[in-house]
Amino acid sequence: MLEFDIVPAERRPAAERAALLVDPGFGRVFTDHMVTIRYAEGEGWHDARLVPFGPLSLSPATAALHYSQELFEGLKAYALPDESGEVGSGRGRGGVGLFRPDANARRLNATAERLAMPQLPEELFLKAVRTLVEADRDWVPAGEGQSLYIRPFMIATDPFLGVRPSSEYLFAVIASPSGAYFSGGAKPVTVWISQDYSRAAPGGTGHVKAAANYAVSLRAQAQAQDAGCDQTVFLDAVEHRWIEESGSMNLFFVYGSPDAPVLVTPPLNGSILPGVTRDSVITLARHRGWTVHERPYSVDEWSADATGGELLETFACGTGVVITSIGRARSRDGEFEIGGAAEGPVTASIRDALVGIQRGRAEDPFGWSVRA
Repeated sequence: MLEFDIVPAERRPAAERAALLVDPGFGRVFTDHMVTIRYAEGEGWHDARLVPFGPLSLSPATAALHYSQELFEGLKAYALPDESGEVGSGRGRGGVGLFRPDANARRLNATAERLAMPQLPEELFLKAVRTLVEADRDWVPAGEGQSLYIRPFMIATDPFLGVRPSSEYLFAVIASPSGAYFSGGAKPVTVWISQDYSRAAPGGTGHVKAAANYAVSLRAQAQAQDAGCDQTVFLDAVEHRWIEESGSMNLFFVYGSPDAPVLVTPPLNGSILPGVTRDSVITLARHRGWTVHERPYSVDEWSADATGGELLETFACGTGVVITSIGRARSRDGEFEIGGAAEGPVTASIRDALVGIQRGRAEDPFGWSVRA
C-alpha cells in the first residue's frame, strides 16, 4: 500500500468557507485539497500525494486530450448525526460516512479495463478517498440535502500522438460540497425523449463511466433544454424504441399499488450504466418484498400506460440526483403526464429509505454506509 506525501494547502478562512456552504449549488465549489497518484509502465502506481487543489500541468500532446482515454466516478460523503441525533460539520461528533465506496472502486476498474487503462487496487482507491475526506472534513456540509460530492478520475498522460494505450496515467480525487442536483428539490422534473441522438450502442462504452459518454449526450441535453425540459431520456441505438437511461440517471417505472408496488427498470444490456443507486433501489425494494422486473421497456408502453393510468409513477436515480420523480415526458410527437405530475408515495418512500441509510438516520442492514 502506498503512503501519501502530504503537502498542506493554505486553508480558506472559516467565515469564507461557511458562506460558500450556505448554498454551494452542485459542482461549483471545491475543497482545499486534492489527491494525485501516478502510474507508469514498468513502475506501476507511485507518487501518491495530498496536495493543494489547483491546476494540472499537462503537455499539449497529452493522450487524454486527443483520444479520450479518461474515466471518472462519483460518490458522496455525509455528515452523520451524533448520539443526540444532531448533525454538525464533518468534524462534528457524528463523523462522516461514505456510501458504498467499494462499489465505485469496482466500477472504476471495470471502466479502466474497457478503456485499456491500468487497474487501481480497490484498497488504494478507498485510501485515496479517505485521505481527501480526512483532510477536508470541514467542507462536509451539514445542511438538509447537502453532501460532499467526491469525484475520482483517471486520465492518460503520455505526451504522444498515436492511437494506442498510454504508458502513463494520472489518478486524482477532488471534492465539491453540493446541494440538490435539480434546483426544484423534490418537485417532479420534465424529460425530453430524444429521437435524434443515441447515448450508446451495443459493444460500445455505455456500461462504463467513460468521459466521452457524457460529451455525446450534451447536444441532446441542449435540445431538451430548448424544449423546456430538465433532462433527456435516451432510446436504444438499434430500434430507437426501447428506453435505456436518462443522461446520468437510471429509470424506474412503478405499477401495482402503493402498498404492493411493482417496479420495472431496463436491464443492463451492455449500453446502460450499472448505477450504484440503481442497484441500491433494487436491493431496497426486494428487501421490502416488492417485485422488481428488469426487462425491456418501450417508449410506447410508457406513453400508453401513463395515459391510461396503469403506470403510477416514474422516477430516476443516480449519485447526484439520488431519487427524483418524473412528472412529464415530452418529444416531437407530443407530451404525456405521469401520475398527475406529482411525486408519488413509492418514489418518496424509496428515497426516504435510501437517504436515511446514507445520512445515518436509519438502520443499514446491508452495510452500505462506512466511516470515512
